[in-house]
Amino acid sequence: MEPYERVTQRPERRPWVVGVSGASGTPYAAAVVRGLLAAGEAVDLVVSRASRLTLLDETGIKFRDAHWQEDLREWLALGADGKPHFPAAGLEDVRYWPAGDLAAGPSSGSYPAKGMLIVPASTACVAGVALGLSKDLLQRVASVTLKERRPLVVAVRETPLSGQSLKQLVALDEAGAVVLPASPAFYAGATHIQDLVDFVAGRVLDAAGVPHRLYRRWKGELGEARSREGD
Repeated sequence: MEPYERVTQRPERRPWVVGVSGASGTPYAAAVVRGLLAAGEAVDLVVSRASRLTLLDETGIKFRDAHWQEDLREWLALGADGKPHFPAAGLEDVRYWPAGDLAAGPSSGSYPAKGMLIVPASTACVAGVALGLSKDLLQRVASVTLKERRPLVVAVRETPLSGQSLKQLVALDEAGAVVLPASPAFYAGATHIQDLVDFVAGRVLDAAGVPHRLYRRWKGELGEARSREGD
């Protein structure tokens, strides 16, 4: 192909990269991936080594590189209570990249990604991204996302936060990332733990500009959550 040959416009796959770090909160990651797929978005998934231990502890699922589709389907089917609640997800437009693969597609700025969502983000992950360490693929993709001026949403899940972590979160904010603590609200009328998880996932998708119906939005009417009108 000649470099200046006329380019024919074709639909190009432009995924959201979802990075899952080792913080507690794997149901948040599952809800975000389900929301992206429901919105017709492509997903590139990066699961850190530490997050596999968290996933095993919180769900009993062993996430394996060689069987990632089977394991991801099982993960996405689980509700926040650890029981199957959701239908089997279609993974036709999901790609998985091992955390140790620093030559993976999303490690380059020329890879056509829309942006990155780190859900949940541990303080260790926050520190690595803020300092530009790129010690694994998750951190490398986050650094690439920032340098390419693409959306980066960091759903930090830790409490309390140390002064050093707060400084690193400020550094990420100044670099252009959206710092989004995994803090569920109650005005949407939550009646189940999944409602609280979906609220946080919905706010992550809001920050990315992805449409969803994961929670009831505030309309300025006191008591609306209790009335359950519009369900």
